[in-house]
Amino acid sequence: MLDIAWFLALATVGTAVVWKGSTWLESAADRLAVGYGVPPVVQGAVIAAIGSSMPELVSVLLATLVHGEFELGVGAIVGSAVFNLLVIPGLAVLVGTGGVSTSRELVYKEALFYMLALAVLLLTFSLAVIYNPLEGGGLQGEVTRPLALFPLALYGLYVFTQYLDATEDETEADPSVDRLRTWLWFGIGLVVIVVGVEGLVRAAIGLGDTFGTPAFLWGMIVVAAGSSVPDAFVSIAAARSDRPSVSLANVLGSNVFDLLVAVPVGVLVAGTLSITFAHIVPMMGFLVLATTVFFAIARTDMLLSRREAWFLLFAYAVFVGWLILESVGISNVVPT
Repeated sequence: MLDIAWFLALATVGTAVVWKGSTWLESAADRLAVGYGVPPVVQGAVIAAIGSSMPELVSVLLATLVHGEFELGVGAIVGSAVFNLLVIPGLAVLVGTGGVSTSRELVYKEALFYMLALAVLLLTFSLAVIYNPLEGGGLQGEVTRPLALFPLALYGLYVFTQYLDATEDETEADPSVDRLRTWLWFGIGLVVIVVGVEGLVRAAIGLGDTFGTPAFLWGMIVVAAGSSVPDAFVSIAAARSDRPSVSLANVLGSNVFDLLVAVPVGVLVAGTLSITFAHIVPMMGFLVLATTVFFAIARTDMLLSRREAWFLLFAYAVFVGWLILESVGISNVVPT
């Protein structure tokens, strides 16, 4: 019990540190967007999304390079994506003055591109199992650097489409922004995030060892929720200031970055990384389900109502409940 309490305390402290670093980083990213004259939708989908996704990227790098737990990093990415889709929009609606409106651009451009990103990452893992199988039984494979370039190329296309949107917008840059000082605060926030994420990763590994279950299951809860605090902060603040386009674009843009950049970067740095398909598929399967629910609700009347917000939060509670049952050995959908 003492070990469990210690790891939970470590996760709490790590979350607080990540939140503080992300506050500085997000504030700097927002000022940089103003200083460079970035349109609101592009600001949410690229600038704010990349800034708030730094904890997820750091979690993949630390889990892979320091602890040798690549699947923990993938679990954190998937868990964070589910959190972003179900919890953040729900909270944004509940803390706002009313429902959060969507738009056809968000639903048919950002959401559909995010679905494509999800399919491409799953295809990358499938190709690893098919063409780079590992011995030892089960569906295992190695994700190599050439395979990692596939999702990165798709993210390049995503940034290019955002660039085209930016060139069509007449938003002017604000010369009063001190860009050098702002970039400095961006870097300080990133360093603090690294420290906080390390605590989250250690807590997830410790809980996995304590319960005798795969660490990536705890990564989907502990690391994912802790690293998603920046996304929640940005999106909720945007919703309360009546900027729903930035709020939802940040959620989708952050997920696109996590899937197409954070995971492949871990592969590029490490060289080759092994995955177990039996672990990946259940995780990705629930993410596909969460994506379907979010897309259907976002498209209905182009509005997220309070009733739909509660439904999203209930769906996340079901997700966490399933992970807990897996972690304590009551459920065995994910083989240990």
